[in-house]
Amino acid sequence: MAAGSNLGSAEGDASETLRGGFLAMATEGLRLRRLSRFFVTPCFPPGAGPDYVNACAAVDGPADPRAMLERLHAVEAAFGRQRVQRWGARSLDLDLLAADDTVWPDTATQERWRHLPEERRLHDAPDDLVLPHPRLQDRAFVLVPLRDIAADWSHPLLSWTVAEMTQALDPVALAEVIPQR
Repeated sequence: MAAGSNLGSAEGDASETLRGGFLAMATEGLRLRRLSRFFVTPCFPPGAGPDYVNACAAVDGPADPRAMLERLHAVEAAFGRQRVQRWGARSLDLDLLAADDTVWPDTATQERWRHLPEERRLHDAPDDLVLPHPRLQDRAFVLVPLRDIAADWSHPLLSWTVAEMTQALDPVALAEVIPQR
């Protein structure tokens, strides 16, 4: 799973909010197995708010991906997350990126969203969970932290590892993902 914050919360700034969010997962029956370093990343899309603090984690929880996402959303809500604007600023954003080699709900749906034309991505969003996350392979702010904890995980449809997907990204985008000190 991927996590990000650029607004902070009652817990504190964006970094403190991420830490608090990871700790709060236990209240939803989720167990944190591995956690990446925290990274400072430019807001996406540019100009939509302050820079983010991002991280990735391996989490144990319900086998049903929808149930897992519901629990992640419950943690977000506890930290004041409001879904007002697509890609808007957020107190806490928790995204389910993948569930082992599961393709959800099916290959055709995942491929349709993965190949969605760029001009439609700002306005179109799936009605249901899509796994692996359709933009996973395109986002340095996800792949760099994910590489910390799962460099060898292989995308079930692309057959590329996280390390390979990261290496394929634009070096400029990679340079924008800065480990937090």
